[in-house]
Amino acid sequence: MENQTTPATKLIPLREVLVRTMLGKTRAYELIDAGDFRPVRIGRRIAFVEAEIDAWIQQRISERDDIKAAA
Repeated sequence: MENQTTPATKLIPLREVLVRTMLGKTRAYELIDAGDFRPVRIGRRIAFVEAEIDAWIQQRISERDDIKAAA
């Protein structure tokens, strides 16, 4: 059996996603429905992969920077 190492995956709760992204709960659920946020079910609760949320935030920053550079 090969020993495969993968980066640690941290799950964060919705309340932390809301704080990090500064979104409201309704908008977060709209992004879930659109497939932008992909929750992980844990029983009746949901959590999110921290790296995916961080990537979403970074994408918003990149989009802002692209607009600034074009101006």
